[in-house]
Amino acid sequence: MAGDRPEGGEVPLLYSEGNVAARVALEREVRGWSTTELADRVTGAGVKMNQTAVWRIENGTPRRRINLDEALAFSRVFELPLEELMSPPLEGLDIDSRRLAQEAVEAFYEARDARDRLDRAVVAIADHIKAHPDSSRAIHEQCLRLMGDERDARTLSGDIEDGGHY
Repeated sequence: MAGDRPEGGEVPLLYSEGNVAARVALEREVRGWSTTELADRVTGAGVKMNQTAVWRIENGTPRRRINLDEALAFSRVFELPLEELMSPPLEGLDIDSRRLAQEAVEAFYEARDARDRLDRAVVAIADHIKAHPDSSRAIHEQCLRLMGDERDARTLSGDIEDGGHY
C-alpha cells in the first residue's frame, strides 16, 4: 500500500510481531533455554506450543505469526510486561550484558526478600523477648551457636535489641 512505506524504506514500528519475535529469541537465549524448553514453559502457562513453533517465530521465513494468547504466555514465562515484550530490544545490549543485568536484577530481588524476611524474624524475636524477658540471654546464646561467628551474632543481637533489622 502506498501509505505503508516511505520512499525507499519501511515504516519503523514501535511495537510489532517482529519485535516480539526478536525479544522471544533474546529472552530465551539470556535464560539459556532451548526452543523445546521455552515451548514446554509456554504450554505450562496454558498455551499449547511446540519447539517448531518457537523456531518458526524466531527464524521462520515467513515468520510465524503470534496470537494474543501466545504473546501473553511469553510475557508470563519471561516475567515481562506485555508492553516490554513488544518493545524493540535495546541497542548496544549484547547477550552477555543482558545476562549480567538479568542476574543482578534477580539477585537484587532475592536480597530484598531476604532482608524483609530477616526483619520479620528479628521483630518477632524482639517481640518474644519483650513478652518473655527471661528468654533473652538464651536466645542470644542460641544465635551465637547457630551462627558460629561471634561478630555476626553480636550484629544480629544488636538488631534484636533495637527491635528491627532496618
